[in-house]
Amino acid sequence: MITSEPSKLAYSIPEAAAAVSIGRSKIYALIAEGRLETRKIGKRTVIPAVSLIKLLDA
Repeated sequence: MITSEPSKLAYSIPEAAAAVSIGRSKIYALIAEGRLETRKIGKRTVIPAVSLIKLLDA
């Protein structure tokens, strides 16, 4: 069954890169360009799934 809801709410940098099939350096570049949102949870940086979906829909 295919759903439009993401299975995770947020992804780590490596997980986000794997999810959209791009490299970590490209993820960091997209963050620097303001095209991907991040959240800090303690020392950890995560990317909300909604931000990845918006990137792919753009």
